[in-house]
Amino acid sequence: MEAIIVKLGKEGHSSSQIGVILRDQHGIPLAKPIVGKSVSQVLKEAGLAPPMPEDLQALVKEAAALHVLLERSRGDLHNRRALQITETKIHRLSRYYKRRGVLPPEWKYDVKAVSLV
Repeated sequence: MEAIIVKLGKEGHSSSQIGVILRDQHGIPLAKPIVGKSVSQVLKEAGLAPPMPEDLQALVKEAAALHVLLERSRGDLHNRRALQITETKIHRLSRYYKRRGVLPPEWKYDVKAVSLV
């Protein structure tokens, strides 16, 4: 089971994508009861874990897309509010991950460093 997870991780799949593949193609609804660890823990032990947690990375990507949109249409109040909400989520989640030791204490969300990856 761990070999399948590592193989899928080497192919570039995220931990949530690996969970979906295990569920749909292999008939394994949850990896943790079988392996004793979560998919992300297995990837971390294999050295394949991303530098930023997947949920935080998705929020940063969403914020980058909203920044691009707002550069084109500055008067878009609905998406300006959506950007504020997204950036608030980023700050809250980053505080949580700093407390847990997942992110380094000096990590900071920078609007200028955000790019669509």
